[in-house]
Amino acid sequence: MPEGPELHLASLYVNKMCEGVVFSGAVRKSEVSKSPDVPFTCDAYRITATSRGKEVKLTLTPMKSDEPKQRAKAGQAVQPMDIVFRFGMSGFFRFTGEDELPKHAHLRFYSKEKPCRVLSFVDARRFGSWHPNGTWQAGRGPCIMFEYESFRENVVSHLSDRAFDRPICEVLLNQKYFNGIGNYLRAEILFRLNIPPFVPARAVLESLESEDLFGNQKPVKNEISDTKKKAAKSGVKQETADLLRLCHTVPLEVVNLGGKGYDPQKADYSGFEAWLQCYYVDGMKSIRDHNGRTMWFNGEAGPLAPKDSKSPKAKKRAKKEDDHDYTDKKKAARSRSESTAKKKVKQEGVTKTPKKEKEAGSTRKKTEKTREINTPQRETRTNARTRKSSSAETTAVVFVAGPKRQNVRGTR
Repeated sequence: MPEGPELHLASLYVNKMCEGVVFSGAVRKSEVSKSPDVPFTCDAYRITATSRGKEVKLTLTPMKSDEPKQRAKAGQAVQPMDIVFRFGMSGFFRFTGEDELPKHAHLRFYSKEKPCRVLSFVDARRFGSWHPNGTWQAGRGPCIMFEYESFRENVVSHLSDRAFDRPICEVLLNQKYFNGIGNYLRAEILFRLNIPPFVPARAVLESLESEDLFGNQKPVKNEISDTKKKAAKSGVKQETADLLRLCHTVPLEVVNLGGKGYDPQKADYSGFEAWLQCYYVDGMKSIRDHNGRTMWFNGEAGPLAPKDSKSPKAKKRAKKEDDHDYTDKKKAARSRSESTAKKKVKQEGVTKTPKKEKEAGSTRKKTEKTREINTPQRETRTNARTRKSSSAETTAVVFVAGPKRQNVRGTR
């Protein structure tokens, strides 16, 4: 999910790509999107972007012309319009040619040049949104990166709020106080401070002051160590023990990666993955918090950890480096693998059929033997019965014929 650094890098991307580009016409929305239409039409306007926490604002500014009255009569925009974007789970901006529009480009701004180029808001999962004539959301606090002093004062002055009764890992996602912090940032910040994620937030923050006494010092190297012992030995609070300070410096580290965290054209995240120390790193523990969000940590979870919560199964990241390789070598390798797979299937079929035939043949032979063994017994029995019957008939004929002959002789 895009967090504060990603949205700021998105604003830098828009300013870089749209510098000197003149846009024209109406702002078009996709038919699938349920977000509102943008009622803005102008023959010539420019686009600039700014960010604040987890929001990005695009400003559409009409270019000055000699006849503003005629432009207003024709339905053309005269005043600038602000469009506030929230990226949701997968939103980002992309600047391409008209023939190379991304699949999920839900809001499009067309340039006046030929060939035409398009600035698109791409959101595959459609959890993002935009608000024409919008302003920064009222319920969000100051930005953790670019409004640090007001952000720090806002947190320290509201520690009596009931929101700080919750675990520190869940409070860090409260955009009312930590506008810009997301899932991977909270894991990295708590890991560097060696703070268990499920301890009361007020116990962690109540010792901090509204002013950062170490703001001008260089940040201490990030080490996995017990900061409480170090602070007790030196007698002075260290910069690493200040959670609010790290909420400001850690996101700026992502911004200073040189655009590797957010690059929709190259999609190179190797630098960002190498920067991660805790989030989705092998050897770390994970557990779902009370809101169902996965928390990555090391060591003990803390006394406020959910009792019945189970650590989700870690999904293995499949390497997709060769998925889009369409070279001749790749095709030959694929054809070889397919041919070997087919041969294996054929061999399995050939080896399996003789077994079945052998079994069938053996059963047939057994049945034939049993028939051969049983048929002679039946024949002998039938022959014996026929012989007995024939002998009985002959004897009967003899006994019957004998007396008749005797009687005939007597009469004679």
